Amino acid sequence: MPITLNYGFLLMNQTLNLKMESHKDRGEVRIHENLDELSTDLADYVAELSEASVKERGVFAIALSGGSLISLMRNLCGAPYNKTVDWSKWYIFWADERVVAKNHVDSNYKLAKDHLLSKLPIVPSHVHSINDSLTAEEAANEYEFVIRQLVRTRVINVSDISDFPKFDLILLGMGPDGHVASLFPNHSVLEEKNEWVTFITTSPKPPPERITFTLPVINSAANVAVVVTGGGKAEAARLAIDGVGPECEGLPARMIEPVVGKLVWFLDNQAGSKLKSFSQFS
Repeated sequence: MPITLNYGFLLMNQTLNLKMESHKDRGEVRIHENLDELSTDLADYVAELSEASVKERGVFAIALSGGSLISLMRNLCGAPYNKTVDWSKWYIFWADERVVAKNHVDSNYKLAKDHLLSKLPIVPSHVHSINDSLTAEEAANEYEFVIRQLVRTRVINVSDISDFPKFDLILLGMGPDGHVASLFPNHSVLEEKNEWVTFITTSPKPPPERITFTLPVINSAANVAVVVTGGGKAEAARLAIDGVGPECEGLPARMIEPVVGKLVWFLDNQAGSKLKSFSQFS
């Protein structure tokens, strides 16, 4: 019997309590019956974090990715969130971006604008996208500079244990190869320890030129959510959440381990079908 959102959520919590001894760094796993239930849960999660952050800091700094993640955030555009969320306090960033024109079909900015941002009353000056007239290296450097300036003014918080930015929420998708943001398996950028934003020009998935948050920035966030759907990503999800030893070495999704913050996985039944915890309740 598939795990449903409400009942399955309780079961997953019980399972995680049993698993926390060996999987503390893998966070909380939420498996949903279908995409509609996942979208509902994701909207609740984001809205709750927004409310808590605005209450505590007066702002909500959120970093998005591209892909199917944006369509799964669609519920935020409707009731009750369009009225209850304080959108004027939102500051939008991108955990990764393709180095293309903002109106290009491959642009993560265009995807978010068309399907999310244009439907919400977010202050335009609070939306921080890359400069699409620059090279990948220049765009990465400038984006890091912008983020550093906003850390100084505390629009973005700073980590309690380092000088890395502490975003209130970083939302990530995951590819069938286990990549997150534009951090691809066994790529040299996975070793970056100092830069906040870096670039690649040889992405294995087109377009080749991209900018991306580095692992230290992602792992310094107050909250990180990884949204994974579809059976084609089930094996990567298993490696990222349950995998041990050499089989998951070099897998970017496995390297998402918030130092102090909280990690939550949002999966549908298909993506979660190979997890140990899923088999106990299916």
